[in-house]
Amino acid sequence: MTAATEPVSRDDIEDKLRELQGEVDDLAEDARSYAVTVGAVVVVGLVVVAFWLGRRKGRKGAAVIEIRRV
Repeated sequence: MTAATEPVSRDDIEDKLRELQGEVDDLAEDARSYAVTVGAVVVVGLVVVAFWLGRRKGRKGAAVIEIRRV
C-alpha cells in the first residue's frame, strides 16, 4: 500500500460517501422486498389456519336435526 501524495479533498470525501450511500440504498431495497415477501406468506398462513380452525369448530358444534313426518 503506498501513501497518497495528494491531500484528500472535500470532493473525494463526498464522492466516497455517495458511493457508500448507493450501496446502503441497494441493500435496504433488497431487505425491504424480502420483508414484504415474508410478511405476505405469514399473513396467508394465518388466514389459512384461522379458516381451518373455524371450520373445525363449526363442524364440532353443529347440531344434527332429524325431521320426521308422521
